[in-house]
Amino acid sequence: MPSSQHYHISKIMDIIIHINPMSILDIGTGFGKYGVLCREYLELWDGRHNYSQFLRRIDGVEVFGDYITPLHKFVYNNIYISDIMEVLDKIESRYDLVLLIDVLEHFEKHQGEILLHKILDKSNGVLISTPKKPSSQKDAFGNVYETHRSKWTKGELSNLAPNLFINDRVSHIAYLGNDGNVTRLKRNLRLKEVSKIPGVSFSMNRADRLIKKVTRMKNTIN
Repeated sequence: MPSSQHYHISKIMDIIIHINPMSILDIGTGFGKYGVLCREYLELWDGRHNYSQFLRRIDGVEVFGDYITPLHKFVYNNIYISDIMEVLDKIESRYDLVLLIDVLEHFEKHQGEILLHKILDKSNGVLISTPKKPSSQKDAFGNVYETHRSKWTKGELSNLAPNLFINDRVSHIAYLGNDGNVTRLKRNLRLKEVSKIPGVSFSMNRADRLIKKVTRMKNTIN
């Protein structure tokens, strides 16, 4: 379908917001949900209070042209209506983040592995969500590309690159990238969890203020 599960939206958006990418490639845009959410939470919440001037590049790829609406044309900088393999071969840009949300299961396993390697070559990281138990879905909405063709395991995905998996009962939600980006994301997520402990947030803020004060004093002395 030109849609994806609703229950993992908050988990996926939490990762995207922590990565804070300036450029995104959304593969399999479908209805355009994640393009809209990225525009809203990366642009409207950035403190500029500017509704019309977007600073981030968000491109989309959709193989089935009938899904494209005026919504897509407003949200995405560029929309490629083509097979993703062909698009990746032609695109010269490098993206901070590629989204592959409920898309991987629509590829044969060998094709999916090739796709992921191409994505990792063209980006700093890819955020994947794919069902642990895909349904026997065939074509839908007149779109033969909606057919489910593969089932992926955590081991298969983790063997491709350094990774971080988000716990989810129904789907594999994983970020694949280089060691530095994965380590940084893990650290940020751990800090977020630690900050939820009563009293810790106050202590962290106090320590941060103290570090800034000492830094200012050192700069004054120098």
